[in-house]
Amino acid sequence: MLQPGKAVKVTIYLGDGITHHGVPVYSSILDFLFYRGVAGATVTKGIAGFGADHHMHSANMVEISDRLPLKIEFIESREKVDALLGKLEELAGTGLIEMQETTVAKPAQLSKPAKPLSPAHLKIEGKAQMMRIYLSEEDQWMDKPLYKALVEAMRANDIAGVTVYRGILGYGTHRRQNKDKPLLPSHHGSLMLSAIDTEEKLRAFLPLVDQMLEQGLVVFSDVDIVKFAYRPLDTEAAQASASPQISAESERVRP
Repeated sequence: MLQPGKAVKVTIYLGDGITHHGVPVYSSILDFLFYRGVAGATVTKGIAGFGADHHMHSANMVEISDRLPLKIEFIESREKVDALLGKLEELAGTGLIEMQETTVAKPAQLSKPAKPLSPAHLKIEGKAQMMRIYLSEEDQWMDKPLYKALVEAMRANDIAGVTVYRGILGYGTHRRQNKDKPLLPSHHGSLMLSAIDTEEKLRAFLPLVDQMLEQGLVVFSDVDIVKFAYRPLDTEAAQASASPQISAESERVRP
């Protein structure tokens, strides 16, 4: 397994149409690296280029597009690279092999199944705050619905949970009545986002809300967390979950 420290980055330049015993060379090289225990390798394809023969190859030229340049890269220890080099030279044929000294700051880790959420990770007790954000469903931010962007931003900033509610009747500063009409498009309705977390985390998130919300209303309320109940997610549910929520059904708060 690759370890932090000094290593060698190997780059092999090939042509897409080159074969070895009837098999594409890049595939043969990948198989060789895989079964010799190399930590990882990547193949990339160029869109244009030329090699030692000075023949231009381009994806825009159909008649030669099957000869596009390929690049295989991998990083390994000097000892392993030295042991592999002879076979790589044979497989590469007329291709170019380049080696560079490099430093592995952090090796890749093996993928592991997602673990159920730890109760201590989201544990909140006692005093907290509720942030409510009122906005229109048609509001946008960076070419996406603003309410979705706010939920994504809260998740990225580790806000404990947020729930989006759609209003069925109301009006705002323009005195225009907003009413939910099932037979009409729903993208002009009123929305409210409700998030509960510690005052410190919500206040730290507030400047980002100010940047994203051009018009709307943000209010804070002091609350007491009376009960924080949830079922730990299993592995499949944790992978499929879009975002954690603290909803009215799972929280009882006292203003």
